Amino acid sequence: MGYYVTVESGVKLYVEDIHPQGSKTIVFLHGWPLSHKQFEYQFDVLPLMGYRCIGIDWRGFGKSDKPIGGYNFDQLADDIRTVVGVLQLANFTLVGHSTGGAIAIRYMSRQNGFGVSNLVLVDAAAPIGFTTETATNFLTQALNDRPKMMREVTDSFFFQYISSSFSEWFLQLGLQAAGWSTAAIIITLRDEKLYTDLPKIHVPTLIVHGIHDKVIPFTQAHELNKNIRNSQLVPFQFSGHGAFWEERDKFNQLLKQFIG
Repeated sequence: MGYYVTVESGVKLYVEDIHPQGSKTIVFLHGWPLSHKQFEYQFDVLPLMGYRCIGIDWRGFGKSDKPIGGYNFDQLADDIRTVVGVLQLANFTLVGHSTGGAIAIRYMSRQNGFGVSNLVLVDAAAPIGFTTETATNFLTQALNDRPKMMREVTDSFFFQYISSSFSEWFLQLGLQAAGWSTAAIIITLRDEKLYTDLPKIHVPTLIVHGIHDKVIPFTQAHELNKNIRNSQLVPFQFSGHGAFWEERDKFNQLLKQFIG
């Protein structure tokens, strides 16, 4: 089931709501510059295990509206809070991948983790995102040759082999975003830090990170584990930045075990 939720005047977010009758709810926040569709291989499996799976496209990405502004972590977290309120969600697991992980962390601190019973951070872009050098490179390409930028993102994303067909599908997910929102998030990842948010997380937290991640170094997972109380780190030995796909069977089973 797909529908739109208005988060502010003129801005609607697309929500994919699979198996609304599920006994436990998982909310998924995608990475930059993708959409909820990156979690296809979770949505294929987890609803059949009895879970309600909700994928939210943040503003500027996927099927959501693409306003010119609002691409800081505060606003993105506030958008998620509005969706949670409209859907009347409670006791749900929040899963954030990469930049979605950063948004999830800001949600936990800024919104006091409203409604969240468990947190899952997957290759999270935290406590820092892009270095100035990486951001400059991506920003230049985003504003001049965004398809080339998306090709580079795809090529560096995975440790395991991906087919040319999968690569093309993944690239097109990124090109669904607006150019301006793609660029704005690069700046946010360069400039915003999340160190002070981490001590404010008070729910059980699962940290999943590929040891071969070239986008967000595995060392950052240790930083999260050290600074988030009641957290556990599970290294994925055969993954880069896409543990949710590269070791999807292990990932899905781990989610099931963690959530219960």
